[in-house]
Amino acid sequence: MARFLTLLLYNLLYPVVLLCMAPAAWRKMKARGGSASDLWQRLGFFDPQTRQKLETLLERGPIWWMHAVSVGEVGVAARLIEELLNRKPTLHLVLSTTTPTGMALAQKLATKHDGRLLPIYNPLDGWFTVRRCLRHIHPERLVLVEAEVWPNLVLAARWRNIPVSLVNARLSPRSEKRYQRVLWLVRPIFSMLAQVFVQFPGDIVRWERLGISRSRIACFGGIKYDEGAQGDLTEQIAALAKLLEQMGWQKSDPVLLAASTHDGEEVEIAKVCAELRSSLPQLRLILVPRHAERANTVMQQLSEMGPAPVLRSLLGWSKEPGEAGDASTAHCLLVNSTGELRAWQHLATVVVIGKSFLTKGGQNPAEAVSAGKPVIFGPHMENFEALVSQLLAAKAAVQVKDFAELRERCPALLINPAAAEQVAQAGRAALGDHEGATKRTADVLLGEMA
Repeated sequence: MARFLTLLLYNLLYPVVLLCMAPAAWRKMKARGGSASDLWQRLGFFDPQTRQKLETLLERGPIWWMHAVSVGEVGVAARLIEELLNRKPTLHLVLSTTTPTGMALAQKLATKHDGRLLPIYNPLDGWFTVRRCLRHIHPERLVLVEAEVWPNLVLAARWRNIPVSLVNARLSPRSEKRYQRVLWLVRPIFSMLAQVFVQFPGDIVRWERLGISRSRIACFGGIKYDEGAQGDLTEQIAALAKLLEQMGWQKSDPVLLAASTHDGEEVEIAKVCAELRSSLPQLRLILVPRHAERANTVMQQLSEMGPAPVLRSLLGWSKEPGEAGDASTAHCLLVNSTGELRAWQHLATVVVIGKSFLTKGGQNPAEAVSAGKPVIFGPHMENFEALVSQLLAAKAAVQVKDFAELRERCPALLINPAAAEQVAQAGRAALGDHEGATKRTADVLLGEMA
């Protein structure tokens, strides 16, 4: 009865919320390269070419449906997909994602696994929409990445006896508090999950409190922190290093990289670099906004402060004077592309984590730590509390309270290689517990755990 009432209320409210959010969602989708034709897939309607590909997959072997909302989650899914497809040659996958940037990454992944992986846009969680998609896909298993538990999708899969697994599950204390306020609503939904694989031991009790049996929860570590599952970036790093050479940057130049920044952070970090440059004239700055479509806004903001940064997308291409800065003298590179952050971090001296200064939540520092770089973040890292606590306890990262303290702490790591390497080594050691997380997750999904 509780599940029926929960889903009834959800399905009454969902269309209203969807309509209210539609205008902003449409603008955001357009800004990130989406198109009107994408809406049909989101409603569960596939064009003839996609239907033909689905039919071909079904003829070749079992299909699993994996859902990852955007770029970060698709990155996690990519590692798991690599492991699953290598281990089970007959397996085929449909990978759904919500954002155009996530789709672009999924399509690159599909090219690598031609004929075994089909990317689609995730359907809206309407009752008839998800049922239509399940009829087309016929998955043997539904795998959700990190936090994508959609009530109608999970229920429709359960009615078809399709096991639903939540992998690399993420639940911050702040999120748990929100769920606890409406526990009577969320417990019936979470209780339908067949498996939940969490990243940290402390996460187990939090998921239990949401109504999931302890027997269904396992801690395998974080797939994103699993250094052994990372793909080879040698060629990509070399290509990006050549771009920096075009700008006249030297390998010996200290480079501060701001990763996944949000509105306002780029300007403040640029001010910090400008002040540091008085004593470190060769200091370089790489800005990687969390949303690439913000690049034009950031460019305008930074141009008002002084010389324009160089736009990454225009390196090596002709440009109008002043459009992307003078590459021969620029101290700042503004990255307006997707799928490159992990490689850019390998070329940095110090990495500053975005969304940790002017808004709450923070971005994931694991990739920078895995790249062997000292990491600095601001006071707001609530979404990664367990990982941050682990890093700080091991002296594997630096947390500052504001931009003034960022300016004070940066020089020691930028000009002292020994100090930077000490922090970096502590970071790699702290992530050691997550080594093999991808394999352990695949073991259980494939039923191969001893």
